[in-house]
Amino acid sequence: MLLSMALVPSGRRPNKALPGLRIGGTGCGESAQRWCAVRGGKKRRPVKRSSGLGLCLGLTAFLTAATCEDVVPALPTEAEARAHYESAVDLQFRMSGNVLEIVVHQPLQQVRRGGALWAKVGPYVYLFTEETQVLLMRFPGLSGVRVITQTSRRNTEVARAFLRRNELNQLTWRRSKNIAGRARVDGTRRPSLLEDLVEWGEEHTEFQYRDEFVDG
Repeated sequence: MLLSMALVPSGRRPNKALPGLRIGGTGCGESAQRWCAVRGGKKRRPVKRSSGLGLCLGLTAFLTAATCEDVVPALPTEAEARAHYESAVDLQFRMSGNVLEIVVHQPLQQVRRGGALWAKVGPYVYLFTEETQVLLMRFPGLSGVRVITQTSRRNTEVARAFLRRNELNQLTWRRSKNIAGRARVDGTRRPSLLEDLVEWGEEHTEFQYRDEFVDG
């Protein structure tokens, strides 16, 4: 987020004294340049009034540095993204602008045998994970994560789903990981768990399915 600092408007005198601040001499004659007479004839060193210019410049530099850190948020490299996923051996990672894309190869036989349900569920299995949540928290420059499933033969796209970084809060992230975890563990035996994951995914992502795998 860009922050702008107000400069002195054109036509205003930048050296105009603030209320209560005297600029100039100490009020003593030349013979008392180093000492001024005060109560009881005692002498005290004159108060040295420093210009506020140095303070302003220092504050400006500080705010500028802080602003630069905010303007350039961190984005992960492909290697950094890969390091977040335990099963990264079978995954491909690439950056598309400020979106991380994860490509997953899904066996064509699995898609054919599992039908539309298995074709749809693929992206959500990888999106709603602890790895994705941590990645989005660590790299604030990411606008989101997109998972694309492709057949292992001819790399035909099966499905894709895009999760925006602010779509889920702490509570819904916990719910997401719970639904996806149960689907991964018992989905083959209990297809209703896969259906729950697909329904949850369609509610919280921008998704697309290839017609030839989900129709009929």
